[in-house]
Amino acid sequence: MSKRDYYDVLGLEKGASKEDIKKAYRKLARKYHPDVNKEADAADKFKEVKEAYEVLSDEGKRAQYDQFGHAGPNQGFGGFGGGAEDFGGFGDIFDMFFGGGGRRQDPNAPQQGADLQYRMVLDFEEAIFGKETDITIPNEETCETCDGSGAKPGTKVETCSHCHGSGQLNQEQNTPFGRVVNRRVCHYCGGKGKVVKEKCNTCGGAGKVKKNKKIHIKIPAGIDEGQQIRIAGKGEPGVNGGPAGDLFVVVQIRPHDFFEREGDNIYCELPINFAQAALGDELEVPTVHGKVKLKVPSGTQTGKMFRLKGKGAPNVRGRGQGDQLIKVRIVTPTNLTERQKELLREFNDLRGNDSTDEQDGSIFKRFKNAFRNND
Repeated sequence: MSKRDYYDVLGLEKGASKEDIKKAYRKLARKYHPDVNKEADAADKFKEVKEAYEVLSDEGKRAQYDQFGHAGPNQGFGGFGGGAEDFGGFGDIFDMFFGGGGRRQDPNAPQQGADLQYRMVLDFEEAIFGKETDITIPNEETCETCDGSGAKPGTKVETCSHCHGSGQLNQEQNTPFGRVVNRRVCHYCGGKGKVVKEKCNTCGGAGKVKKNKKIHIKIPAGIDEGQQIRIAGKGEPGVNGGPAGDLFVVVQIRPHDFFEREGDNIYCELPINFAQAALGDELEVPTVHGKVKLKVPSGTQTGKMFRLKGKGAPNVRGRGQGDQLIKVRIVTPTNLTERQKELLREFNDLRGNDSTDEQDGSIFKRFKNAFRNND
């Protein structure tokens, strides 16, 4: 049977670039590899794809093939000798099938410990002004008895005799396409490359012990919901002498009965009665910084917003101070006394008769005094 054109095998045009040839080969090699594709002709197709790639990826061989085709002076130069280690330098194709080749990290190299997370719940004012406190977290620490080796004092940690310290085992297979090396995590040492024959009585060979650790925390003023504080080196201990991980304190804030926060600004709602809104008043209002005087002008409507500069939360990054915004809500009176009802009727009659401002002012003053007695 005559051979197919190598460009057709890879689904390419004759002028295809090296990158196109490489991509086509990878795609088809994955598709027809006999360990993945169980169809009867998969092995033959895989062989055909590899042969085409070996020719077209080599500039010299490709030039000869483009000039002479399969019947050129070097017939059979596609060749399929050698083992899997000769597959065009494409170890990454086999890494996908056989567990990563030789790229695994040295199991005896220093490794940083894991990070920890702690959730802290703060009162509204604590988040505004910050605080210092101690927290206790469960943590793993290096075993002092064995100094983290996991071995009983007086004994040594031995190099694994099966993987010779690499943490991997090589399993060779002879296939119709050559010798394939399959690398797996060594199950004798769990990929550590080391074996502890006599385990430490304190940590049971783990090299770490669980303890409760007390840590002093400084919460910065102005911290907001969901923000976190990083405390370097307070996470899990490292492995093989590596640095410890970090501790991240994530903040949650309890809701306040009166205040709400949005960024660095604080919001609240101020209920006032009809007389205060109509005539104006000077009121004492709460802020997180203490009580302040607020002048409500006459004719204030419900929903009116007042701003108190600098009475909000400090910016956690030191970029100034937020404001407090006060939204007025006019409260309709209930359970009116007869005197209050009488004044309201009189006021309503005056408004209906286009009364003068002077008359309105007189009735408003009487109305205000009556409502103060009812507050």
